[in-house]
Amino acid sequence: MIPRIVEARYERDYTVHVRFDDGTEGEVDLRDELHGEVFEPLKDLRVFAQVSVHPDFHTLCWPNGADFAPEFLYDIVRIPA
Repeated sequence: MIPRIVEARYERDYTVHVRFDDGTEGEVDLRDELHGEVFEPLKDLRVFAQVSVHPDFHTLCWPNGADFAPEFLYDIVRIPA
């Protein structure tokens, strides 16, 4: 089953606290993941801080259309570096 984010809040820098529908939660630092055209605007912390949970895809998203696969985020929370 694909994990679903039910809550997200901007913490600091490029870090977001996420909570999944199974209760798993933790911080995700995306500083090293902002590669490519759609992610360039997120390097501006004012833009990055506009993170929200996509109502249909249940993952992190931003007003410019950037998002991350929820499975990728789940793995980061479950298996911290």
